[in-house]
Amino acid sequence: MEVKFYDTVDDRFLKFAVIISKAEGKWIFRKHKDRDTLEVPGGHREPGEDILDTAKRELREETGAIRFTITPVCVYSVVREDGESFGMLYCAQIREFEPELHSEIEKIILTDQLPECWTYPLIQPKLLEEAARRGYL
Repeated sequence: MEVKFYDTVDDRFLKFAVIISKAEGKWIFRKHKDRDTLEVPGGHREPGEDILDTAKRELREETGAIRFTITPVCVYSVVREDGESFGMLYCAQIREFEPELHSEIEKIILTDQLPECWTYPLIQPKLLEEAARRGYL
C-alpha cells in the first residue's frame, strides 16, 4: 500500500473526506463503538454531494462540531493492489460542540498527543505529516 498526495484531481474521483481537527489547541480523534483504536474524523462521499459538504457533514456527525472553520489541504490517494482511491484532506478548527453525539462514534478524544493505536496506521499519520509539511499544522 502507498499513500500519495496531489494538489488537485478531477472532482469525480474524490470518494472520501478526512478532516484533521483541533479545538482549544488540542487534537481531536474519534473512537468508533466497534473498535479500540482512534481515528481522524472523516468518511465517504454520498452520491451527488460536494466534497466540502462531505467534510462538513462528517465533521458534524463524528465530532458533534457545530461551529468550526474548515480549510482544504490537498488531495490524497491510497494505492492498493486493486487500484487507487482518492480523498480530500482538510483541516478544521472547532469552536463549539453539541452536548452529545448521535452516531456510531462512542466518544471523541481531545489530546495534546498523537495516538499510539491508530485505526489506519499506514494512512492517517501520513496525512498529518503532509498537512504539517504544507504548513497547515
